[in-house]
Amino acid sequence: MESKQPPPTEPPPEYPGPGYSDQGYAVPGYPGIQVQVGIPLHASGLPQYISLSTLPIQSNALSYGALQAASVPATAEPVVWMPASPVPPKCPPGLEYLSQMDQIIVDQQLELMEMISGYETCNKYEVKNAMGQWVYFAVEENDDYNLNRYGPFRSFTIKLFDSTNQPVIQLSREFHCTCCCCPCICCLQKLEVQAPLGTVIGYVKQKCYICQPRFVIQNEARENILKLHGPSLSCHANRDIHFQIKSFNEKSSIGKITRKWKGLAAEAATDASNFLMQFPMDLEVKTKTLLLGACFLLDFIFFERTIPRHHKQT
Repeated sequence: MESKQPPPTEPPPEYPGPGYSDQGYAVPGYPGIQVQVGIPLHASGLPQYISLSTLPIQSNALSYGALQAASVPATAEPVVWMPASPVPPKCPPGLEYLSQMDQIIVDQQLELMEMISGYETCNKYEVKNAMGQWVYFAVEENDDYNLNRYGPFRSFTIKLFDSTNQPVIQLSREFHCTCCCCPCICCLQKLEVQAPLGTVIGYVKQKCYICQPRFVIQNEARENILKLHGPSLSCHANRDIHFQIKSFNEKSSIGKITRKWKGLAAEAATDASNFLMQFPMDLEVKTKTLLLGACFLLDFIFFERTIPRHHKQT
């Protein structure tokens, strides 16, 4: 007698997970796995992330808490870090990268929310070598009131992180009044540089001037070692702006810091700056770090938007 039992059915195929087909594609109607992508803002402790349109994240940025998502275009350039180098004698940890460099590129990241709303947000910068490899990632630490009440004159702390997500440099500026058109003693800006954190290696101080900006670079003993001279900024619109790095006796120029002109449309849309620093390869590594700090101070003093756009509309 034949059995009337139904024939065995094949088990259903195994799927990679909810919201995905067996080929790995998202199924319409399902949200799939939601992944936040970007580098977290260390300053606030909140999970704020950089826009994907401004920072292509790859697996070598995982040390910053970034996760690679399927939505990242396959053609996005990877974030490549500068390889570690032998540590020179008496070099603070994390500064050995600078010993091999005679050029530094500092690119401020575009902040999408700042461009849309007009409200100031914490600045973030990519510090690279001449080949475009990342050396540090710089993050400003601040609060919303200080950001939007005092604008470019605000006090700030900027930490520079290496490829292992360790802070190796800290830049700090206190608030000084800005009641005068030409900087006087009470309005002069000063930047303190620490490397590693907790160890002061020098200062960048603004000097009194009428038309052309003047700065002095000091070591940890507050001894003057270099000077920084800028042009009359009112005469250099729509072009690159060069700040000359001079010896303390001003007899020779040993390098320069250039603020790159991005074009009329980009300059009107955002105050994000791009800098190129050039100095001798054999310059002391601490002095290179101080000049790097001077680059950030120049950005805040001269190239940050003076009045937030949302204040102008009210």
